[in-house]
Amino acid sequence: MSDIQRHHSNARISKIVTHGGLAYLSGQTAKGSAVAEAGIKEQTAEVLSRIDALLAEVGTNASRLLTVTIYLREIADFAGMNAEWEAWLEGNHATAPTRTTVEAALATASLLVEMTAVAALA
Repeated sequence: MSDIQRHHSNARISKIVTHGGLAYLSGQTAKGSAVAEAGIKEQTAEVLSRIDALLAEVGTNASRLLTVTIYLREIADFAGMNAEWEAWLEGNHATAPTRTTVEAALATASLLVEMTAVAALA
């Protein structure tokens, strides 16, 4: 049985948990970035960049994604988010993972998108 490893943890959350050959990423947003109050395309690009960085930290990448859940403040932003998503997949030479997209009230009014992900470790 493999060990559970937690990365970037505090009393409430770990940004990454690895176990059983999988990497689980907590919800990623643009919070704290220069684009935290920008539009859906900019925030989506930032979130995807953060996912790339976290996956790389545990030795995997977007081509190993199994599933992603996307939370949009407004479902009307679906097309703008999808444009960034498709470009990101293509740029990473990644095939599409399973995906769910829902409209949700996010923690901060300026946040437009949040994503969680599960990827296979390399």
